[in-house]
Amino acid sequence: MDTISTPRRLFGRILPALAVAALAGYGAAALHSPLPWMLGPLFSVAILRVAGLKLEAPAGGRQAGQWAIGTALGLYFTPAVLAELGRNTVAIVLMAAASVVFGLIAARIIERWGQVSPATGFFAGLPGGASEMVVLAEREGAALDRVAAAHALRVMLVVSVVPFALHHWASEGHDAFRALAGEVNWLRFPLLLATSAAGVWLFRRLAISNAWVLGPLFAVGLLTAANLPLTSLPRWVVNGGQLLLGTALGMRFSPSFFRVAPRFLSVSAVSTGLTLALSGAFVLALSMAIGMPVPSLLLSASPGGMAEMSITAREMHFSVPLVTATHVLRVVLLTVCAPRLCQHYLAWRAPR
Repeated sequence: MDTISTPRRLFGRILPALAVAALAGYGAAALHSPLPWMLGPLFSVAILRVAGLKLEAPAGGRQAGQWAIGTALGLYFTPAVLAELGRNTVAIVLMAAASVVFGLIAARIIERWGQVSPATGFFAGLPGGASEMVVLAEREGAALDRVAAAHALRVMLVVSVVPFALHHWASEGHDAFRALAGEVNWLRFPLLLATSAAGVWLFRRLAISNAWVLGPLFAVGLLTAANLPLTSLPRWVVNGGQLLLGTALGMRFSPSFFRVAPRFLSVSAVSTGLTLALSGAFVLALSMAIGMPVPSLLLSASPGGMAEMSITAREMHFSVPLVTATHVLRVVLLTVCAPRLCQHYLAWRAPR
């Protein structure tokens, strides 16, 4: 058990981690990298952690980053955008459902070639929230370390591949997908803080998962949909939120991460690549059918995390509401339906 004192932890582990993350974010921004304040911290912290450096994220840092992202995303849900979402309900449902199907394919691959139990393969392959999948996996007796590792690797790979691909091969999105409140108004800032905090409190009170993202998004989105004048978040707050989230993602990696189960992680990486390829082919066909831009559909259907894909859409001016709505629906589908799906999957995989 680590008994290092709080001051030593602060100055020896937490502050160095934040310093490394900030330098990496600044360097990535200087190189015009996509999502510099998330990917820079993520890669730098992950590399140093795998190399054996004892770095730690600040307590509550991940939640603070999620709050900043959720609040920023809520400012996009204008009445006009909500009407557009209503017209694309079928596409949103199809993409969310397709992600579940592709997750089941990944689960079978992980189980077969990763040499794990059906329950472990099932929860490692589904593109749900990592914390929700681990909780559900525990009830079915799955290997929790394998499930958590698979989701950490999945998110890192998707967050690495998709933004870079869009950055190099897709043009920037349309002005219609910019937030309603484009400037910082400090007189209205207390209202934004109070609204987002109320959203977090409500969702935590209701025990809803991802409360630090969905709570502010829901509460701020309601006011935005009602055309109530709010304020944009300062740029440094959004960048700081990405930095904290990237740092928290990087902390999931340790010196033993790639040594404990190299075969399992290799198969997980391959399954993630296959899922991305299937998602790309699906949204390409969907785009030709409904005439929507491929980048927005790809971010919506990709197996990355909701916060990561939504902030990518925000930074590159793609359809933030479409991406967010699809990922929210996918999380709800998987959280609600995963136990029943798991029962059917295990029954199918049970030896005759």
